Amino acid sequence: MKGTPVIKPRIQHVSIPRPPESHDQTRAFYGDVLGLQEVPIPTSLQHEDLIWYRLGDGELHLFAEEPCDDPSERHLCIEVDDVAALREHLNNAGYLTYDTISIPGRPRFFCCDPFGNRIEFTTITGDYRA
Repeated sequence: MKGTPVIKPRIQHVSIPRPPESHDQTRAFYGDVLGLQEVPIPTSLQHEDLIWYRLGDGELHLFAEEPCDDPSERHLCIEVDDVAALREHLNNAGYLTYDTISIPGRPRFFCCDPFGNRIEFTTITGDYRA
């Protein structure tokens, strides 16, 4: 009997929706406000309405989809060096940020992108089990 293969799990990319023809808003929020680096999409996907960004060692993919009313709590979380400074920057740029239940060693807040995608931002300062 073979054992479980040894893997090093990690997220390569996260895909989230944005409305069709929202290129300018997408680039304004993710590129200008958050400072993410846009990366080219593969030539095999050029016919798709996609915008990709570098996100640490991974990628953030935004695909075009008609908006739908979705009250889900699902979100992605982006770790940053200075969560307080980013929060101030987002607020100054006109984006509403809000708190949720605190986690020890992980100061955090939430914000929605211009399309309603929930994003958690955090800084890891210690063990959350403390």
